[in-house]
Amino acid sequence: MLKYILKRLGILLITLFAVVTLTFFLMQIMPGTPYNNPKLTPEQVARLNEQYGLDKPVWQQYVKYLTDVFSGNLGTSFMYVNQSVTTLIVQRLGVSARLGLQALVVGVGLGLVVGAISARHKNDRIDGFLSIVSTLGISVPSFVVAVFMLNWFGYRTGLLPVSGWGSFSQTILPTLALSFSPFAITTRFVRSEMIEALNSDYIQLARAKGLTEKQVVNRHAYRNSMIPVLTLIGPMTANLLTGSVLIETIFSIPGIGQQFVSSIPTKDFPVIMGTTIVYSVMLMGMILLTDIITSIVDPRVRLQ
Repeated sequence: MLKYILKRLGILLITLFAVVTLTFFLMQIMPGTPYNNPKLTPEQVARLNEQYGLDKPVWQQYVKYLTDVFSGNLGTSFMYVNQSVTTLIVQRLGVSARLGLQALVVGVGLGLVVGAISARHKNDRIDGFLSIVSTLGISVPSFVVAVFMLNWFGYRTGLLPVSGWGSFSQTILPTLALSFSPFAITTRFVRSEMIEALNSDYIQLARAKGLTEKQVVNRHAYRNSMIPVLTLIGPMTANLLTGSVLIETIFSIPGIGQQFVSSIPTKDFPVIMGTTIVYSVMLMGMILLTDIITSIVDPRVRLQ
């Protein structure tokens, strides 16, 4: 196990190096400058370039940025004067983490229940209806669901707040919008796993021993169908992270997604790069954690 974890950490560092390098050079070829104020004189622009180290050759900027990143320093924001990118991200990270966690719990939790119901009613009307809902959840982007919910449950009926963050009621709409995709994916996955499990040999043996259908489903089929769901957590987390960028913007949620979007038109390169790196680290960390948990829960998994 320790050897596997160390190997994965090495791969994580190599991947992070590639992300940092690619993001840095993409920012270099991005058109425009962070100084959009037309009142700035060439002398003032030159002083700002010197202050932020933009007057140095690109390779020197790259080496310095690479050194800073791996020492925990993500640079200083261009838009927020004298504000470190690390501070800006940490201030908003809790909001994004809460939104993502709520969406993951709601989506996966409902998906486990609905997927089992769909499997037990295979090919009947209930299964057909749930299949349509899950297909829509996979096909329709989360921001489209968010706009629909915003219109119907916010503006038209006034049942729930349409923007902001603080009270529990303000988290309901964005959480539901963001959880629709993981709910649909989990439902389809659990349905297929349970149908396969119900037709397996050990289920036939359990029935032959005289167990009721409820005992067969709850003790064997349902439990064994839950284990493969763990492999979905990593990719789902990635979808939630990238999806939360638009959701936070639509609902005016002060998370790192909204900050990322607002930093693009202002050409705040350090914030863009820092947010991308944080997203990458969170994604790779979740995938590693998922692999470790899967190996612990399922003894059939052997980590090489």
